[in-house]
Amino acid sequence: MSRAFVKEDSAAPEEPLKRQASGRPNYVTFAGLELLKARVAELTTLRAGLLVKKNDGEPRALQLQQAEIDLEYYEGQVKSAKLVDNRGLALEDVRFGAAVKVKDQAGAEKEYLIVGEDQADAEAGKLNWASPLAAALLGKKPGSRVLLERKGGNIDLEIFAVRYPQE
Repeated sequence: MSRAFVKEDSAAPEEPLKRQASGRPNYVTFAGLELLKARVAELTTLRAGLLVKKNDGEPRALQLQQAEIDLEYYEGQVKSAKLVDNRGLALEDVRFGAAVKVKDQAGAEKEYLIVGEDQADAEAGKLNWASPLAAALLGKKPGSRVLLERKGGNIDLEIFAVRYPQE
């Protein structure tokens, strides 16, 4: 096979990746806002360190470009953040910031936290408020059933607890 069309180092990007804001309202939890601010501080420090060592043509130049692009994104996210602070509320219905415990048809339990886009982490059970599952849960109360239709099979969940963590 000819090597003419094979990239030798395909793991390393040749140009920086630009992150785009979704265009939806940037709702954040208190913890989510703190994470955004921490990311800005981390990127500011990284950028400063890379500027000191700047040498065009080295991988550091790409790292610097990426740090600057990421810093611009996160600074924009902090500026556009709409804090929704529902910590500690005693509400029964699912709103932004709620921790929602559900059971599936087999009786398996799972807890989801409804958070902002940048705080979302599906593996950790943190759902972007605009995701299909979070959207299906919003406004519901314990005892409600939620049917999420998917190509790979529908998900039928029963909400059995809603709380608003202090985090």
